[in-house]
Amino acid sequence: QVALTSERYGLRRLPFSQLTHSDLAFFERLMPGRVVTDPEELKLFNVDWLKSVRGCSKLMLKPQTTAEVSQVLRYCYERNLAVNPQGGNTGLVGGSVPVFDEIILSTALMNRIISFDKVSGILVCQAGCILEKLNGYLEQQGFIVPLDLGAKGSCHIGGNVATNAGGLRLLRYGSLRGTVLGLEVVLADGSALDCLASLRKDNTGYDLKQLFIGSEGTLGVITAVSILCPQKPKAVNLAFLGCQSFAKVLETFTTCRAMLGEILSAYEFMDEKCMELVERHLNLSNPVTGSPFYVLIETSGSNSTHDEEKLNNFLEKSMTSGLVTDGTVATDDKKIKMLWSLRERITEALTRDGYVYKYDLSLPVAKLYELVTDMRARLGQSAKNVVGYGHLGDGNLHLNITAESYSHSLLDAIEPFVYEWTARHSGSISAEHGLGFKKKQFIQYSKPNEAILLMQRFKAMLDPKGILNPYKMLPCSR
Repeated sequence: QVALTSERYGLRRLPFSQLTHSDLAFFERLMPGRVVTDPEELKLFNVDWLKSVRGCSKLMLKPQTTAEVSQVLRYCYERNLAVNPQGGNTGLVGGSVPVFDEIILSTALMNRIISFDKVSGILVCQAGCILEKLNGYLEQQGFIVPLDLGAKGSCHIGGNVATNAGGLRLLRYGSLRGTVLGLEVVLADGSALDCLASLRKDNTGYDLKQLFIGSEGTLGVITAVSILCPQKPKAVNLAFLGCQSFAKVLETFTTCRAMLGEILSAYEFMDEKCMELVERHLNLSNPVTGSPFYVLIETSGSNSTHDEEKLNNFLEKSMTSGLVTDGTVATDDKKIKMLWSLRERITEALTRDGYVYKYDLSLPVAKLYELVTDMRARLGQSAKNVVGYGHLGDGNLHLNITAESYSHSLLDAIEPFVYEWTARHSGSISAEHGLGFKKKQFIQYSKPNEAILLMQRFKAMLDPKGILNPYKMLPCSR
């Protein structure tokens, strides 16, 4: 895969200051030993996870406290130095890496759990806590994080909140906009905003945290999070099923919701092309073969007998009515993890297939797969594979197109067609990945001009010099 630089997008560097020796000396005094200038070490943090965009930052800072973040931003604001906040760098739209020479502000060392209340289930932690480690800590207390992603082993909770990450548990627990109770944020000028509430109900004025959830580091740097965590389910069951058409996938979902009700926690779908890639590139074995579509259904509850009975009744009805042609069920941890890996590792399999064009869209559920079919017909032999999978319960399609290598003409065939198609069907061009660097110029397909102008006014008010994550999320207003 070849990383694309800013030249490909016709961007020019905004008139920010250049880094000087006196700047480096200031940062070394502030956080000795946590200032990275080695070009080899910086390479990893200048390129996104997909290796699709690359910046050229000459400096990465690793603060440990909110006070240090505050001092860094105050200094950068006064000096007019651009800053790129970075968590686990697992983003898929180029939002977490520099475009030019912005200073990388990493939250990697801000990984302390501040408190956890077992009665309320409220966790307070620093922004750099890795999602999987947080979940491991909570599981020991009988709770879980209300968020689960394929990148959980490296993504940071602060980055999850900054991008309003969706993931595999949204169907059951809702989005981070509902489960995050409070935030601590450092603004562009270095002032710290402590809205780290641990209350379920607080109806006093504007809900300021919502401004920063999903703001992708453009309005402030999230340094700590207060989040409501559900109890760990005592009984988890998984069903992996084959369906002969997408219409059957939809009908199975309707039946599933009606029969499983409150214990349904995930409903994922993937097409046979996804399974072929997972088997070929990752050597995983699919226990259910020969179907054009597959669905993964998870239930989680407090009574295994009750849950298994409901699931068995649903499966019996699905098989006898012809909705499902084949399937397997898992109740033990090992098999559950094996089945989940078939879904969670699709992204990894795709990256091994060649250069990947990734699209994360919200669409009316009935129309979800039509876009994949239309795109296959449109691209023909110019693409290697066109696949569709995603969180069907949330109306979220992941459309992925692979090719042997990056092709400008192939990108022109995909964009803006994919966004026009989505807008025509009243969808969103980003369901959960955000806009970042790659999608910012397409925001008008999902938001009216009045909304975009208001967003730009928020940005100008909170970051008048535009130093925070420039060139991202919003179309240039200057």
